[in-house]
Amino acid sequence: MLLITGASGALGSLVAQKLAHHPHARTGSRTPAPGQVAVDFDAPHTLDFQGVDTLLLISAGYGEDDTVIARHEAAITAAERSGVRHVIYTSLTAEGDHLPYALAHRWTERRLRDSPVASTVLRNGLYAELLAALAAPGPDGRVTAPLGTGRVAAVAREDLADVAVRVALEPDAHAGRTYELVGEHALGGADLAEAVGATYAPTSLAATRTALSGPGSVPFQVPMLMGTYSAIAAGFLATPDQGPLRTLLPHPPRNALTTYATAT
Repeated sequence: MLLITGASGALGSLVAQKLAHHPHARTGSRTPAPGQVAVDFDAPHTLDFQGVDTLLLISAGYGEDDTVIARHEAAITAAERSGVRHVIYTSLTAEGDHLPYALAHRWTERRLRDSPVASTVLRNGLYAELLAALAAPGPDGRVTAPLGTGRVAAVAREDLADVAVRVALEPDAHAGRTYELVGEHALGGADLAEAVGATYAPTSLAATRTALSGPGSVPFQVPMLMGTYSAIAAGFLATPDQGPLRTLLPHPPRNALTTYATAT
C-alpha cells in the first residue's frame, strides 16, 4: 500500500487527487476527511503504518525547527517500526540552504540516510503559487515585494505533485536518489509585474518587515518570509532546472509565470 501524508495541505491534496482512484493508494491527514486515515505527527503514539509499503512523507508544515523535526522524527520512527519499505520525502531545493526553514529539511534528509528504510528525496523549489502571495500587486497596481534585481526558478506546484506521483508509484526505480526540482526559467520582479499588468516598484526589506510584523502575525513566520525575500533578492534561488524536472514529468513543465498570474 502507498500512503500519502499531509493530504489536506496544498501539495498533498494535489497528490491525493491524482491518486484518488488508485486501488493501492491511501491518504492521511491530521483531520481526516471521509475515506482518509488519521495521521497526526504531533501524537507519535497514534502513528501506525502497518501494511504500508511506500510512505510519501509530505513535509509537515511550517513551524519552529524543533516542532517540525519532532514531527518528522515521529513519522520516520513509525515507518521503521511498522516495516515500511520506502519513504519518499518532499524536501527543499539545495539552493534553499539560505532560507530560514532549510534546517529541518536537511535534518530529515540526514535522518533518512541513517535509516535502514530505503528513501528518495524530492527537493522542491519555490512554488510559483507562493510567489502569488509573496509578490502580489497591491490596489495601486504595483508589485512592491523586496526582490530587488534577484530572480527565482519557481516551479508550478502541480508539476511537483506529478513528479511525486510518478516516484511514489515506482519507488524502487528511484531508491537512494535525490532530485532537484526547480523551474526552467528564473523570474524576476519585473517579469511578475508584467505578467499581471502591474508595475514593479520594490520596497526595502526593512519596510516589508515592518508591514509583516503587525497585529496577528505569527512570530516564526516573519523571519521565514523575510528570509525568502532576501534569498531571492541576493540571487540564491535563480539556478534553473538542470534536467530532473523535465525528465521526471510525463509532460513539458508548466509555465511558472502563467501559474503565478493565474494564482494572483
